Parts: sequence; structure tokens; C-alpha cells
Amino acid sequence: MADFFSGLFARQEFASQLLERSFNNPIGWLELGVVAAIMAFTFWLSAYWIKKHPVQESNRWGFARHIAQRILWPIMMLISAIVALYIWNLNGYNAVWLQLLAMASRWMILIRFALAVVHAALPSSKFTDWLERFLSAVLWFAFVLWVSGIDDIIINGMKALEFPIGSVRLNLFTIVTGILWIVILMVVALWLARFIDNRLMSSQRLDLNLRIVLSKVVKTVMVALSVLIALPLVGIDLTVLSVFGGALGVGIGFGLQKVASNYISGFIILGDRSIRPGDRLTVDNFTGYVTKITSRFVVLSNTSGSEALIPNETFVTSTVINESYTNASLRQSLNVQVGYNTDLAVALKILEEVAAEQERVDASPPPKAVITGFGDNGIDLSIGFWVKDPENGFVVLFSNIFFSIWKRFNEEGIEFPYPQREVRILNDQPLPENLNLPIEAEQKGVQNQNASEHTTRQHI
Repeated sequence: MADFFSGLFARQEFASQLLERSFNNPIGWLELGVVAAIMAFTFWLSAYWIKKHPVQESNRWGFARHIAQRILWPIMMLISAIVALYIWNLNGYNAVWLQLLAMASRWMILIRFALAVVHAALPSSKFTDWLERFLSAVLWFAFVLWVSGIDDIIINGMKALEFPIGSVRLNLFTIVTGILWIVILMVVALWLARFIDNRLMSSQRLDLNLRIVLSKVVKTVMVALSVLIALPLVGIDLTVLSVFGGALGVGIGFGLQKVASNYISGFIILGDRSIRPGDRLTVDNFTGYVTKITSRFVVLSNTSGSEALIPNETFVTSTVINESYTNASLRQSLNVQVGYNTDLAVALKILEEVAAEQERVDASPPPKAVITGFGDNGIDLSIGFWVKDPENGFVVLFSNIFFSIWKRFNEEGIEFPYPQREVRILNDQPLPENLNLPIEAEQKGVQNQNASEHTTRQHI
């Protein structure tokens, strides 16, 4: 039994017997049929189980169940292949395809587990889907190289290529292995950071800005630790990084000073809570709501759908109008004009009642109508009120208020004035010396016309 499990995934036994026995022996074809039957049956069984027990990733254990369902089929294949391989060896036959199925199943478990972690670590996008397919192809290609034994030739060739880095000599295999370890640990770190971020964002005990700060700090620390842990694992001394430390410092001092400034400013505005998601800001004549705060910029979105990416440094060094810094409500006002014969007490009361009827208008403080002036055509009135949810826009709210005002004014007989002009003609009695001017001008015009016609006839 010990020899059976020790040689279960032995590469040399599989490679030496595949070509000489599989297709030249009826037992080989029978074994291939058993492998196909195991794959089909386990696939149907796993699909049936997944259909009966769908995954909801929003649940607390959603990620664990997602991984379990992705590796369910290869686990079933691995168990079935081991059982069939044991029975096959008891009957005195040397298995080839069953051993290949066991190795492929184990490799598939590792691939699907790794891709599940990548899917959880990175945000959902077309690039993430493409990356998963690419990694799957690369890992299966590595499996083929391992089974065929070509990987040893490639590894020995990479070890023969050495590069001097300072006082240390590194070969190509060490560098590639270090990069792979950094990538693996970074993906795991991003997955842990995203898991912690989801837990922080779902917590209601912490302030939103504090949650964002902790999330960014956790992500930065995780990525830095992944690099610091991966390099010693492959035998790279951390002192090698001192070679690049000076160049990196100079680069940050000159070329990346704006990036560093925006990055630090992002932590400042999150720490002092001067800007929060959902705030209404006006920056450089652009008014919008904060929809996202990143390490480099803040996203402002207005009601028309336009978005502005404002660098974090702007919020630290420039004047920013935050209309919802202390209160989320926003005051608005509408102007109305009525005729001079209007009962102003009734008109002002109607304006206040109409504004108070709207659900989006805050009741405290209540709407207030005032007289703002006496115009050329009527009396100017204004109704001021506070909107509880300014992020939903004002166009529909203003339209409803104006419509209600028009309806109530018509019911009360209040007139909406319109421009009126009186034209008065002064000195309408003509002077005696000007009485014959129009007649003389008309006679001259007739004479000129007759002369013109006579001249035309002569030419003809």
C-alpha cells in the first residue's frame, strides 16, 4: 500500500509506459474507456450537485463554497481514479491512463484553487477573465512539460545563465522563481486585503473615512510584505534592494513628486474627514458629488453624468467648496412674480405650503417665502427651502413645485404678470409747411416711373 501511494504521482513510470502499451494492447483501450467513463460520470455528478446547491458569494462563507464547487469535479475524478487504479493493479495490470488521470486531477485542483484566489483578489473585469484563461493555459502547459520531463532541461539551462547584480551573482532560474513567488504572494496579499476591505466596509461601527484609510493601509502593507517575504524564499538577500534604493529615492524626488504628493494628500483628506463619499463639492467651477476616493484622485460626478478626476493635492492646496460638510441638506430657492393687485399674504402662504408638500423638502427648518423687490411688471417673490437629498438632482423637484404654484395661483385668482408696454405718440398735429410734402413726393415718384418706362420703350 505504501508503494502504491508513493508511486501514484511518479512521473517516470507514466512516461516510460505510455507509448509502448496504451494503443497496442486491448487492455490499454479498456483502461482509456474507464478513464472516459470516470470523467463523464464525475462531471455529471458535480454539475448536478452545483445546480442543487448554488453559491451566493455575498454570504459569509461564499468564497469557501465557491472554491469547493470549483474543485469538486477534479476531487471526484482524483478519488475515482485512485480507486480504479488500485483495483487495476490488484488484477495484475500496469495502469497508464488511470495514473495520468490521477496526476491531471491533482493538477486541476491546484489550478482551479489558484484561479479562484486570483478571481477573488482582483476586481471583476474583462482583463481579469482574460488573465484567468491565460494562467490556466500556462499552468496546463507547465503540466505537460513536467510530465514529459522537458522541464528539467529548461531549468538546467536557466541555472546556467548568471547575471551579476552588485556583489551578488544571480542566475535566470532564481530571478524567474523570485518573480513567480512575488506574484503568488502578491495575489494572496491582494486577496487577503480585499477580504479585510469587505469586512471593514460592511462594518457600521467605524466612520466611512476611517474604513477607507484602514483599507488602503492594509492593501499597501500586504503588498510590501509579499515582496519582502518572497525575496528571501528564493535566496535573494534583501541588501540587493539597496542598489535600487538610491535610484528610487531620486525618482520619487524628481519625477514622482506629484504622485507621492497626491498619495499622501489622499491619506490627509481621509484622515481629517474633510471630504467623504456623497459630499457635494465645487472645484474649479465643476460641481458634483464624490463617488470614489482613490490613492491619487477623487471622482466627482454631476447630475448630467459627467465625471471629473480631481487630484488629491488640489483638496489640500486649493479652496474647495463643500456644500455638505456639516449638513447633507442643501438650500435652494425659486423666484416667482405676481401682479401688483395680488394679496401678498395669500401668495406667500401658498408658496410655503406648496414647498412643504414635497417629500424631498426638509421640514426643519420649514420653507420660507419672502418679497425680494418691485419689478417693472409685478412684485418679485422668492421661496427658499432645504432639500434632504440633493444628490438626486433638482430638475424634477423644481418642476413639481412650479406646477403646484401655477395650479394654486389659478385657483386663488392670482395673476402671473407679463410684460406690457404703452406707446404714446407726441406732437401728432402736422406743421403747415409739411402738409404738401407727401403729395409732392408721390407726384415726383410717378413722374420718374413714367420717364423710366418711356426710356425703356425707346431702347426696345
